[in-house]
Formats: sequence, C-alpha cells, structure tokens
Amino acid sequence: MPSPADFLGDLTQIVSRYLSEDATSREMLSLLRWQIGEGHALDQRTTLPGHLTTSAFIVAPDHSQILLIDHITIGRWLQPGGHYEPAEHFYQSAAREAVEETGVTGLTLHPWHLGQDRPFVIDSHDVPGKPSRNEPPHIHHDLQYLFVADPSAPLVHQAEEVHAAKWTPIAALDEISPKGAARLKTLR
Repeated sequence: MPSPADFLGDLTQIVSRYLSEDATSREMLSLLRWQIGEGHALDQRTTLPGHLTTSAFIVAPDHSQILLIDHITIGRWLQPGGHYEPAEHFYQSAAREAVEETGVTGLTLHPWHLGQDRPFVIDSHDVPGKPSRNEPPHIHHDLQYLFVADPSAPLVHQAEEVHAAKWTPIAALDEISPKGAARLKTLR
C-alpha cells in the first residue's frame, strides 16, 4: 500500500494527467488541486472541506445497461462507490466498493483505461454529511472508473448502505453523471 507521501504523489500525477488528457475545458478541479497542494490528508474521511472517494460505472459488455445502487444516505440511485480505502491502484478501491455494495461478479476494468490507473471522470461534488457520525456537509472528490460485468449474474446488495442494486438502461447515467454519460457516448 502507498505511504501518505506516495498517496499524494500518485494522486497529483493522476489529476495532472486527467486534466491534460481527458478533462473538458470546463473542468478545473480547483478545490481538489488546492487541497493536494496544501498536503491535506485526502485519504481520510475526516479531512475537510473534502476528501477522496472512488466509484464505479459498471456497464454491460454492449454498453446498453449500467449497474446502479439505491443509496440509503443520499436517497437516490447512483453508481456504486465510497470513501477511498488504501489499494495499490485507485481503481481497485472503486472495484472493492462495487463488489461490496452489489455483489457483482466478473468485474473487469474497461479497455478505455488502457490497463492504467486513469480515471474515466473526476467529479468533485457536495454531499449532505451524516448526522449519525457527526459529519457535516462536505465535498467528495470522486475518482470514477469504468468497468464491465455480465448483467445476467445475480446481485446481492449491501443492506447497511444500499436499499437495492439493479441493472438499468444506460440512459439513466445522463441524470446521475452528465460527464460520465457524455464520455461513455464517445465509446459507442
């Protein structure tokens, strides 16, 4: 597992590469870049104003469906994901969350990533916090990765955090992640 210095160094490289190779001209990631520059412990969920999360866009091989979860705290359908937990690669944190929350099997990193730790989307967004943990509203800097899985395999959702998990038509991504949906459309 990476040390804290390696974590920030790796994250700096990933964000820089994303901004130079994949981001749209409107994506600045200013708060994330500022927090990295300040040396914030972005791998700790107590770090404010924001910290790192990872999530997974899981699509059927033909890109016709996406796997979503009904998130208990957020109260809406989203891609699986959660707070970053140490892994050799950031995408492994996203894959672990997806498997935990949905029970999905046969998960593989999409060829778009070229086998590299290259986020499909980086999205910084507001989250409501969790009063039961005395957690105020804050920002999640979410590294989002694209995976492929077979939608015919059974799912088992994680009842503590997820009301349900289901495959749905890919068009649902338009509302959940416009950036992710737009990028995915370029792959079809």
